[in-house]
Amino acid sequence: MINPRERGSATLWGVALMGLLMAVATAFATVGSARVARHRVNNAADLSALAAARLALVDPQAACARAEALAAQNGVQLTKCLITDEIADVWTSLPISLPVVGTRTVLGRSRAGPAGPDPSEIDP
Repeated sequence: MINPRERGSATLWGVALMGLLMAVATAFATVGSARVARHRVNNAADLSALAAARLALVDPQAACARAEALAAQNGVQLTKCLITDEIADVWTSLPISLPVVGTRTVLGRSRAGPAGPDPSEIDP
């Protein structure tokens, strides 16, 4: 026989379990969203730096303009572009909104330029 004082306690345990599962699901979604944003901003920085490095010696102004256009096409903002000789340094940012912590900005940075000499080609 069921004790009358325990009547309905399964409902309370069920609600508590659902609340816990929702909290865990929200935490996983938040972490996943932040990781996707981090990968997105870093990939856009890499692509933009490569595009800028390709034009760095020919036209440094056009190199940064190309990097900015490529970053925008990838959904991020180019915050800084610096061309030094044939090296392109690119900084990107992406604002994201996360539950509980609010709006944060994810930053990415990349550097691209010509590859150094192949060690097998250097004479001793």
